[in-house]
This record gives sequence, C-alpha cells and structure tokens, in this order.
Amino acid sequence: MLIIASSSQYPELISLLKSKSGMTSLEDRRRFAGMAFGVSSHYDTAILRYFQPPYILRYGENPHQQGIFHGELEKVFTRLHGKEISYNNLGDLDAAIALINEFDETTFAILKHNNACGCASRPILADAWKDALAGDPVSAFGGVLITNGEIDEVTAIEIDKLFFEIILAPAYKKSALEKLQSKKNRIILQQGEYKFPARQFRSMLNGVIEQDKDLKTEKKEDLRAMTDKRPTDRETDDLLFANKIVKHTRSNAIVLVKNKQLIASGVGQTSRVDALKQAIAKAREFNFDLAGAVMASDAFFPFADSVEIAHHAGITAIIQPGGSVRDQDSIDYCRQHGLVMVFTGTRHFKH
Repeated sequence: MLIIASSSQYPELISLLKSKSGMTSLEDRRRFAGMAFGVSSHYDTAILRYFQPPYILRYGENPHQQGIFHGELEKVFTRLHGKEISYNNLGDLDAAIALINEFDETTFAILKHNNACGCASRPILADAWKDALAGDPVSAFGGVLITNGEIDEVTAIEIDKLFFEIILAPAYKKSALEKLQSKKNRIILQQGEYKFPARQFRSMLNGVIEQDKDLKTEKKEDLRAMTDKRPTDRETDDLLFANKIVKHTRSNAIVLVKNKQLIASGVGQTSRVDALKQAIAKAREFNFDLAGAVMASDAFFPFADSVEIAHHAGITAIIQPGGSVRDQDSIDYCRQHGLVMVFTGTRHFKH
C-alpha cells in the first residue's frame, strides 16, 4: 500500500510510476509512508498540546528567550515552596538527579551549571552537607542542592546559612521544612519515585539525535589494575566515588577526591591538562591537602603529562578508561613513581 502525505507529492509519484512501469519498490513506499506519518504526528502533537498544555517557563536560558517544558514534572517532584522553576533550573535538576542516583550511601551534592561543585558521602547528613559545601563554597552560592537523605533540622539550620536556588530531597522533617521556608523565593522540592526512560533525545540542526543514556556505573570488580601497586581499600572507595562524579561532569573533565569528598574538578575544558590544572588550582584555593588524593578522568590520557602533573601535586591513585595508543606511557610513569592506576574500559564523555 502506498501512502501519500500531500497532493504536492503527486508529480513526484507520477514520475516515479512512469519510470518503473507503474510499480513502486518497498523503499519508495517506506519513504512516502514516513513523510505521511510525519504529517500525522504533528497533528497528533497539536491535539496533545491542546488537551495537555505545556509548562510555560519564566524564560529560556536568557530573559530574551522563551522557555517551554513538555512533560509531567509532577511525576518527578512536588514543589513545596518558592517561585516557579526556570529553564536553567530544569537543566540543573536533571543533572542533579542523575548524579545523586549513583549513590546508595547518604550523600549531598551541590550543582552549578549542570556540574557538581560539591559532593560528599557521610554517615550523618549534616556532615555530608558541610563537606559538600567545603568543596567550593564560592560556586555553591546560588546553586542547586540535592540529597538522597531526609533533611533534618540540624542540617536545615546549616543549609539556611547559604543563598541557594533550589533544594531537592526525598523527605523533610517538619521543623526542617519550616526553617527552609524562611525565604519566600527559595524553591523547595520533594523528589518522587519515578523511573526515567533509558533513551535521550536532543534537537540538532533540522532534526533530533537519540542515544542510550549512560547507565554504566563502575564497581570494584570493573577496575583493572595497570600497576604493580594496588589501591588500598580507602583509595578504591575514593576512586569509585570520583568516577561517579566525573561521569556527570562536562568534558573534558578531571575530578579530585579525598575521603569521599569532592575537593576540586576541572570542567568543560578543551585540553585535559587544562582541566587538571584548573582542578589543582581550585583545590589549593580552598586549602585542600592533595597528598593522598585520587584523580578521575572521563577519558584516556593522550600523553603522560597529566599523570606527571598529578603526581607532583600529591595525587597517589588514578582512575581512567584507557584506550589511548600511548596508554603505556602513563602506566610506565605510574610504575616508576609508585602511583596506582586502574582502568575501567568505559569512557564517560558528557558534552
């Protein structure tokens, strides 16, 4: 069966039929059907928008841009307090939820422009908050806060000292919520239980690109030691912690971690060496001792220069995917200088 989307296609169809003695191929019919269903899908979308109006945002990335969200935010979280959510807020929330879902233990994270500027795992939530904030208290100003634990009053009192845009948690103690509601524009959200789709879509040029979400989270058994020196238990925990964060950090990305605390990151750089230098500089700015810290990279090191810089800064263990034609240079440097290096075999670019 041949499906026609528009009378404007008649001349093309007639010409096609003449050239093929009145016959059409399966490829021809698929192409015409695709155009026809393209038209009908736009019609169905228009009907959907009529019965389910889109979420009109305050504006887009900037005030001169219109922003619209098509979806059901109420399934993801409930807004308990504060002003309407913006376009940029949604981007940060998407990144924040993806990051916090990596952790089973009590964790607090602070995000700015889709990147974590603070993150820590601790048995007590208030300690996780304090150590997450210590990672970069300057960038945390006006950020998006997220945790996988219930916000208690002690933690809320500490959080209330910071100006932030949004906080998202699975639950709040009544006294904690009352404390956080002291600022009228502060957005307080309660996260619901929602299973996100395993596919991602993004508009590109005159179409849409689609891919599987990066759902790979490395575990201890995924690590392949490339040096004679093996990571200690503490280093292994820190390496896995760092790898979770670097996976959700804009490429090129380097993450530095010590005792399950993000102490610095280099994000969105065009050079991996620059990302590392940025991370080291930030760690030193906030007086972190890099001796015994670990480093995670979202992709391989093309040369041994990054490893050498990390070594001189005090870093003792490195996690990376591997895959460079010059991997051996980095491995040899680590072996010669007593550093630990493990490969995961999985690259985590995030553009």
